[in-house]
Amino acid sequence: MRQLLFLLLLCSLSTVHAQTVLTGTVTDKNSGKPLPGVSVSIPSSNTGVYTNESGQYRFTIPSKGHYSLQAAYLGFKTFTTNISANGSSIQTDISLEETGLFVKPVEITSLRAGEHSPFTQSTVTAEDIKRQNLGQDLPLLLNQQPGVVTNSDAGTGIGYTGIRVRGSDITRINVTANGIPINDAESQGTFFVNMPDFASSVSSIQLQRGVGTSTNGAGAFGASLNLSTNDFRDKAYGEISNSYGSFNSWKHTVKAGSGLINDHFTIDARLSKISSDGYIDRASSDLRSFYTSAAYISKNTAIRLNVFSGKEKTYQAWNGVPFDSLKTHRTYNSAGQRSDGSYYDNETDNYQQDHYQLFLNQSLNSRLDFNVAAHYTRGRGYYEQYKEAQAFADYGIADPVINGAPVTKTDLIRQLWLDNHFYGGIFSVNYKGTHLNWSLGGGWNRYEGSHYGKIIWAQYAIDKDHKYYDNDAFKRDLNIYWKGEYKLTTALRLFADLQYRTVKYNIDGFDDNPHLIQHNDYNFFNPKAGISYTVDGHQEVYASFAVGNKEPNRDDFEAGVNNTPKHETLRDIEAGYSYRSGNLVLHANAYYMNYKNQLVQTGQLNDVGAYTRTNIPKSYRAGVELQASTRLGRLFTLSANAALSRNKVKDFRNFVDNYNTGLQDTVTYNNSNIAFSPSFVGGYTLTARPIRNLEISLLGKYVSRQYLDNTSTKARSLDGYYTNDLRINYVIPQPLFKELGVQFMLNNIWNKKYSPNGWTYAYKEDGAEKSTNGYYPMAGTNFFAGVNIAF
Repeated sequence: MRQLLFLLLLCSLSTVHAQTVLTGTVTDKNSGKPLPGVSVSIPSSNTGVYTNESGQYRFTIPSKGHYSLQAAYLGFKTFTTNISANGSSIQTDISLEETGLFVKPVEITSLRAGEHSPFTQSTVTAEDIKRQNLGQDLPLLLNQQPGVVTNSDAGTGIGYTGIRVRGSDITRINVTANGIPINDAESQGTFFVNMPDFASSVSSIQLQRGVGTSTNGAGAFGASLNLSTNDFRDKAYGEISNSYGSFNSWKHTVKAGSGLINDHFTIDARLSKISSDGYIDRASSDLRSFYTSAAYISKNTAIRLNVFSGKEKTYQAWNGVPFDSLKTHRTYNSAGQRSDGSYYDNETDNYQQDHYQLFLNQSLNSRLDFNVAAHYTRGRGYYEQYKEAQAFADYGIADPVINGAPVTKTDLIRQLWLDNHFYGGIFSVNYKGTHLNWSLGGGWNRYEGSHYGKIIWAQYAIDKDHKYYDNDAFKRDLNIYWKGEYKLTTALRLFADLQYRTVKYNIDGFDDNPHLIQHNDYNFFNPKAGISYTVDGHQEVYASFAVGNKEPNRDDFEAGVNNTPKHETLRDIEAGYSYRSGNLVLHANAYYMNYKNQLVQTGQLNDVGAYTRTNIPKSYRAGVELQASTRLGRLFTLSANAALSRNKVKDFRNFVDNYNTGLQDTVTYNNSNIAFSPSFVGGYTLTARPIRNLEISLLGKYVSRQYLDNTSTKARSLDGYYTNDLRINYVIPQPLFKELGVQFMLNNIWNKKYSPNGWTYAYKEDGAEKSTNGYYPMAGTNFFAGVNIAF
């Protein structure tokens, strides 16, 4: 029923109401040539479009009122003029003046999909982020994107959070910041908790679903998330943002920028602190971060240095809530619990990550430019655990003799450390011709990681800071790509993208298997091709085929020498249609993602006695995604999306521990569902603007059933859920500040009890198959309120 409701919402968006129509042409003031891709908008009403190939724009606004019309384009001064709506057509032609500065960000042409690229994508702007940035982590800010499911260990969106796109988790989502790889080289995940409040420094986010275009870092196996912070602001500014919410959640952010100094220099900075007690018991977070950026910009050259850092301390909430506590004590947290029922108060995760990025952008002429960047990421930290009755032998220590009797076990406190360095460089050469645009780029990265554990306290006979394991890992990643777009006609474009990537990964032992050595080399060829066709400037169709290859992550290699996993291959077919007019935007796309040797959990014990993922020969994801947005009369705008999919594993063998025999039983499934891949995900945002500067939005989200493993067993699944949030933004008219805004968010209005994430362990006992499940419930009704002051 809810799936039908979302589809009806999408269909209803085709309604068009009488409005004032704004039209015009945007040109370069110096040359008189039309400028395509210019953002023309009414900022106060969140309405606007981009100019077409002929520099023309057309959109509608409410029939009456006074508005400020703005045109913005990279490398040109922002144009603003006042207009009065009269219920008919208004033509306003605009001439933009160049800034005389080379301000194009490094990653736009090299990694991001262009406006007409034949890949499925969506973009979130800084204004979109600002509307809801009250302290929750970046994944939660993307919750309304098509096919996206988010979760939070602490239940609040602060601390450890997760995101899945089309069912693919963060280890399969390529994340870059200004083109620099962010994914951890070994786990291949991205831990946004190490980058607190990074959203406050982001100028735009592009989410590519599917393989997408060639990028730097670990291969995109479900999506790519491109974060951009290199925003140029020519005027000095200052901002203070403070918010408070449920569970004693606080966010404090201070931002400032110099604007353009001596016509060439800019400096930007941010300082943030976020804290929360968490919805789950003791799942507290103490997060701190800063961001600084300094740039030199001339007509043909831009040099920029970014330095940003995050430091987090979170009480662990990784274990989840067991099934028998979910209804009676859904905030239960077993982390740090002693046998007497008390808790160790420092069962925490502690990590600091520092990022350094240096960019050089150089324009050679009006058609050719290049950019190079060097980067270095320094990470170090540990998680601390209280462990009872630990065998001395497990820590490489002979049993001590105390008072004449041997002692075999001890209580202890241990820290598991990760100390790593990640550095390298990226480059791209970009050419923009009359018919052919192309980019040649690539990158070289090296990771050096040290994994070690030490005991900081023991009940018996272990010296303080005893190091009981120490393993090193090294990884080298080199890639080079060429991508080109050829314009056959003004409407028809062909796209090609060829990437070669080579990976060398050496692991010299594991915590539980210190003598297991893994040295592996991979060579990948990732071709992509597509076509797009534009009709009358308002409609576009596209289709593409892309191949992605991905190496296993660190845990997969603990399978043992005889069970070393194979790399995974994904073949992705995408096709889509979009329609844009002044009042209506529609987008529909279909995809088929075919996997070879996908790595999944099967429950099988490998030759070193560990549970790791295993290659399965055949699996696929197929689906349809729909998006639409429109204005409904003078007061309302509505946007909605729906993602329907089928996600299957073919000939899947599941291994179940048999407690009676001490062996493993095998169950074969012919066409089971891929874990954590809901068949339907839908969302909508209904926004009202009853008075000037006031925006009230109702947000809805529906996610269907998710299975915790690949067996399609209902007892091992998460129930579907439907939630609603309320968001209010108001800019208060006053003479003291450039802007004084208040924000309020009421999340989970109807107090829905739901869990978007979990885990399961299946076993057999006395002839019956049983399972133990863990859940990560989200908070019931909760709120955040904030004040923003801009100078």
